[in-house]
Amino acid sequence: MHAQHASGRVDTCGADRGPWRTLRIVLLGGLLVIAATPSAAQAALKQVLVLQSLHRGNLVLDQFVGDFRVQLDKRVGEPVNVVSIVVGPTGFVGPPNQAVVDYIRSIYADRRPPDLVMTVGGPAAAFARQHRRQLFPEVPLLFASVDERYLRGPPPTDNETAVAVINDFPRLIDDILRVLPETKQVFMIVGSGALGQFWRRVLEDEFTRFRDRLTFIWSDDLSLTDILGRVASLPSDSAIVYLTFGADAQGGAYADEPVLASLHAAAKAPMFGAFSSLFGHGIVGGSMMSIGGLARNTADVASQILDGTPPRSLRTPPQSPGEPIFDWRELRRWDIPESRLPPGSVVQFRGPSLWDEYKRAVLAAIGVLVLQSLLIAWLLYERRARQRAEIASSRNLALAADADRRETIAALTSSIAHELKQPLSSILHNAQALQMAAERSSSASAPTGEILADIEAEALLAAQIIDRHRTWLRTHQIQKTPIDIHSVVSESLALVAHDLGIRQIDANLNLSSTPCTVNGDHVLLVQVVVNLLRNAMDALAEAPPATRQITIGSKVNMADVEVSVHDTGTGLPAELVGTLFSPFVTTKPQGLGMGLAIAQGIVHAHGGTISAHNNRDAGATFTVVLPRRLAPGSDPSPVNDALAAGLPTPSR
Repeated sequence: MHAQHASGRVDTCGADRGPWRTLRIVLLGGLLVIAATPSAAQAALKQVLVLQSLHRGNLVLDQFVGDFRVQLDKRVGEPVNVVSIVVGPTGFVGPPNQAVVDYIRSIYADRRPPDLVMTVGGPAAAFARQHRRQLFPEVPLLFASVDERYLRGPPPTDNETAVAVINDFPRLIDDILRVLPETKQVFMIVGSGALGQFWRRVLEDEFTRFRDRLTFIWSDDLSLTDILGRVASLPSDSAIVYLTFGADAQGGAYADEPVLASLHAAAKAPMFGAFSSLFGHGIVGGSMMSIGGLARNTADVASQILDGTPPRSLRTPPQSPGEPIFDWRELRRWDIPESRLPPGSVVQFRGPSLWDEYKRAVLAAIGVLVLQSLLIAWLLYERRARQRAEIASSRNLALAADADRRETIAALTSSIAHELKQPLSSILHNAQALQMAAERSSSASAPTGEILADIEAEALLAAQIIDRHRTWLRTHQIQKTPIDIHSVVSESLALVAHDLGIRQIDANLNLSSTPCTVNGDHVLLVQVVVNLLRNAMDALAEAPPATRQITIGSKVNMADVEVSVHDTGTGLPAELVGTLFSPFVTTKPQGLGMGLAIAQGIVHAHGGTISAHNNRDAGATFTVVLPRRLAPGSDPSPVNDALAAGLPTPSR
């Protein structure tokens, strides 16, 4: 029993332990997987060791490293752990420094080696080659942002590749001579130490072709204070080339940005550079190496190496300077015209245009101009409409004047008949006498000649009377010619002479002895004077015959002549003084009120004025003022009143 019990307990225990054991194994395995996950993720994270030539502050290398990290993360698709180490305190690698090598090895003593070692700049490349066996000889090595001249020597191994550059500094000198053809010397700022000595040695050989034209001054043996003093005293035919700095001859390390600011403030000559990172820091410009493009190309190669591509299969051609770039602000500062820039140059940092700076003001000005244009167009339309109205009004004036003349002719019909009756009767009597004399004797030649002369004179007078009234009655347009205003007065009196006699009115002339010529239409001016005379005669209708007098006077001034018609009648009604020349205003029971309006229109068309006022004693006086003829020798051309722009019309 005991055995069975024991056996049963054991079996029971074994039966119970089987499922629990499996569950415990699964849980334990899950915990192990969970615990191992961070280590696996950490192991999968790509590691890149970057050996830099200079401390932070070098604009070129700082931009390159920053852009490289961003571009590398984009290409790998996940963050890459980048560890940067400066291989020298000031960027200058001297004798082998085992302490630096030991420091790098100590960092990776308890972790796996990096997946890629990348150098930045020439000194770091030289350091990596020198200590390649001590620093991860099996790890791929990428030489980046290094002039290909630093890589001359042993050919790269299968585990090495490079993204190098070709710094074409003679091309930069050519750019300087193009924009500043008077340049005689160039001050080269290259820093001090091994790096500055390297560039001076290399560039002195490359600048040989400029030897007959330029003098090169080097800064590798000067302190920063001496450099600033030198650039402040450069003559006007100088230029400055900023290549790199790092440290001066006294061993002081400096960042590029404050050095460039100090140089820009003190320099008496324009400063040029060969790297895009320096652009915008007081550099005029030139053919520049694109540091952003170099970082992208390097990130392409690095991402492929991290992805497993053998470095020996990645051979990238060296990058050369790109298109010339110039700073618009510096061009203006040094009075460099853009016409001197090399073909294909790009000018940046232009000042804001009128549109950019005053967009709202420009839009407002455009709006005002549009409104002004619309207003001008509307005014032109109104002016044209006004001209058409003036032409129509002038035509109406001509028609009204014609109607007024016909009315006047109707009133003068009796006068015409009486005037023609006397000369025609004389013609008849003379003809009868001539007939009787001829019957008596054919030898009486003297009486016959006198009688024939009388017949001719009386017939001529009758013809003149008929022509005068016919001409005055004919529809007429203004035809301005030089005329004597006194002849107008005389002819006007002749037209109303018979009517004056019938109405027992004495007409007196008080004309100036000075001759006066005006430019006007003889017929229309006669119509004005006749109208005034008829109005004066109508005003004397109720006056006693002994007091009926009309005086026509003239006064010649420097610029004009006044013709007045003075009567001794009843005067003008006070309520009509202000509207006397308006159409359809009259004091006559049978009048239309158009005579004075038409007279005013005719006077205005001649550039004159017409006015009326009551006399102190009795009656009223109407005065017409016309401009005198300006130049006696001028040749006034006929002007149609319908085309005379700006002349007032009766409707005004």
